[in-house]
Amino acid sequence: MTTDLQELKNRLIVADEEYSRLAREHSQYERQLEQLSNRPYLTDSEKVEEINLKKRKLSLKDQMEKILQRYKKA
Repeated sequence: MTTDLQELKNRLIVADEEYSRLAREHSQYERQLEQLSNRPYLTDSEKVEEINLKKRKLSLKDQMEKILQRYKKA
């Protein structure tokens, strides 16, 4: 990742309320996925939870990318 892109992300976390919220949720899902991945075995319900977390995390990433693109054009 280029430093310009990282700088833009850092500025958006501070300046854009929606981007900041999305970034916090994305981090939360990442932590939950890490906890699941540290388990030696996942139950069926945990496997479903893992899949759902990955989908939600990806959706948030897509939304964050749209905001980034909007700011890059501006």
